[in-house]
Amino acid sequence: MVVLPPGVILQLMYLQERLQSIQPGRFVEIGPGSGEITRLLLENGWVGSSYDIEEKTINALKLRFEKEIKDNRYKPINEDYLSSHAKQEMKVDLVISCMVMEHLSEDAQISYMNISKEHLNQNGIMIGLVPASPSHWGIEDDIAGHLRRYTRVTIKELLDKVGWDVLWVAGLTFPVANILLPISNFLVNKNERSKLKLSNLERTKQSGRRVVNFKTHFPSVLRWVLNKYSLFPLHVLQKIFVNSEKAIVLYFEAKPCRKTVDNGKTFK
Repeated sequence: MVVLPPGVILQLMYLQERLQSIQPGRFVEIGPGSGEITRLLLENGWVGSSYDIEEKTINALKLRFEKEIKDNRYKPINEDYLSSHAKQEMKVDLVISCMVMEHLSEDAQISYMNISKEHLNQNGIMIGLVPASPSHWGIEDDIAGHLRRYTRVTIKELLDKVGWDVLWVAGLTFPVANILLPISNFLVNKNERSKLKLSNLERTKQSGRRVVNFKTHFPSVLRWVLNKYSLFPLHVLQKIFVNSEKAIVLYFEAKPCRKTVDNGKTFK
């Protein structure tokens, strides 16, 4: 049994709650990493595909979700979501990404939003999780190839710029992740500092398959401590502080702006 980091567990618990209010349908996921959000979506009745530019990540997903792939419920794709091929996918109900947008240049961010707008059906939404609080920039941002940390203001500015409505914004993992951040930075600095010699693209590729003991990977015995049941009080705590500007993860839901004219037709 894989033991996940506490911050990841808290993010998944929050996402699980938010998904309860959304009718399952078809999804596109960008940057699936080890497939934790993929698993959550599939277990909740969704079908869809994941895009990643790293072949090793896609190969690992093919092994993990072999049954779902055979059942035509899931398709991992080793391509850049921003490529023209991605635009040709059928319309979906959900575009979702976790720790992806911060890797994109300013222009690529705009392309990401515009392609996602084309990808979504009339009632579709985007869910994004991004690193937040620029004051908490650290070694992990550098080795992962991040270009920025977000705030509620910068997320809204981006969405306004590309013609999207903000539906929901919440800061996550506070105060747990903030308390653990110095330890996290120490472990990352000790184990991954050599990655600073890599290109930004290569750091981005490797960011979805990192191995740092007691940071990204934990002994199986800790499953009794690090699970959604034992961390439920901390989940309640993070929900109390969803408006904190100190939260180092930002969750948002958004959809393209639409307006209705007199004849009842709906436009983007």
